[in-house]
Amino acid sequence: MANFFGTDGIRGVFGQNLTPALAQTVGNALSQIVDRPKILIGSDTRLSSDILKSALASGVMLGGGDVVDVGIVPTACVAFLTKNNFDFGVMISASHNPPNYNGIKVFLKSGRKMNDEEEILLERYFSSTFDSGRYGTYKQKNLTKKYTDFLLSNAQHNLSGLTICLDASFGASFKIAPKIFRQLGAKVFTTACKNRGDKINENCGSLHIENLQNLIKKKNADFGFAFDGDADRVIAVSGDEVFDGDKILYILAKKLKNENKLFANTVVGTSHTNSGILSALNKHKINLIRTDIGDKYVIDAMEKMNLLLGGEQSGHIILRDKIGTGDGILTAIELSNAICQEGKTLGELFDAKLLPQENINIVVNDKIKVLNNEKLKEFVASKMQDISPAGRILVRASGTENKIRVMVEHSSLCKAKKLAREIKKMVERV
Repeated sequence: MANFFGTDGIRGVFGQNLTPALAQTVGNALSQIVDRPKILIGSDTRLSSDILKSALASGVMLGGGDVVDVGIVPTACVAFLTKNNFDFGVMISASHNPPNYNGIKVFLKSGRKMNDEEEILLERYFSSTFDSGRYGTYKQKNLTKKYTDFLLSNAQHNLSGLTICLDASFGASFKIAPKIFRQLGAKVFTTACKNRGDKINENCGSLHIENLQNLIKKKNADFGFAFDGDADRVIAVSGDEVFDGDKILYILAKKLKNENKLFANTVVGTSHTNSGILSALNKHKINLIRTDIGDKYVIDAMEKMNLLLGGEQSGHIILRDKIGTGDGILTAIELSNAICQEGKTLGELFDAKLLPQENINIVVNDKIKVLNNEKLKEFVASKMQDISPAGRILVRASGTENKIRVMVEHSSLCKAKKLAREIKKMVERV
């Protein structure tokens, strides 16, 4: 397992465990893996992004590489532009985390994120600094039109007559998302669609959809989409119903199967994917494969089995035949395609019955130490035995924060809540 990379790149509080020095180290290490590499860099709106981009670029150039800075763009834009054009793409973003966090995501020439083995290899170069003596260059370019043209090309229907609300979480999609949906003909209303890195993800976006829900009601909109800070995930809202990644995965799986585009009639989810989705997909003769939580694990499984659709409950949806990473805006377009194609609302498109889940996040000082505690393991194992086969328990360390995440799934929500509280108390004891 890599020491610096987690489930989604390097992530941490800026100035503490994520510093300009570390960013420079990453950039220089990339220049040691590939001789004189061409590297594209993008970022979300965070106030710390410019200094991290500059530090990473300096490491690249010291090693002889050339840098192209494309400014504030979604993570998927970096992946799209990198494919076949650059040796690496780097996104400076902490995705859904608060403004004081930031992160570094690395994409390969294929347009996908590094896997665990590739991250471990990159970290081997962190211990030394390479001075090429033939320094690289730094340029700023606006290349977003290529990405927006790609997004528009995936729209199967004109959206005129529809009213759509968007929440960009004060992040990377603040300009692109409204522009795309207006060009597709929709009447668009927005919230948190400004360049405000000091407020990114705060009480807005895919983790806090209350503002979007209120805007939809106020404008009597047909539906809406909430993105996170780097727009690689999306949550949809229609009426009073919220559509997370599980529900979106199910709707798109049915759509692709009906179009004979779902290879092997199989999709990829994670250990968090609701068991109700598994049952509903099986009724449509669609298989669900589960992976560890983290979109890179979903993508890795998809690549190994040549599958085209996968996703996480958090709203990461991967349409691998189009792009090699989660793309919230593209997913929103695909959902809009499904709505127009079927002439149905999202609520009508989603006909599965979910099992109740209770999710609790517990802040801890040392998540690995807590997770490996024998008393906690024994306690959780005994609870799992008590509820099997009617329910599931998942206790894991967050890949990006010092938190233990607890999920209890059971046919009885009351039972799920009770068990989750008991596990929370045990975590707090240890």
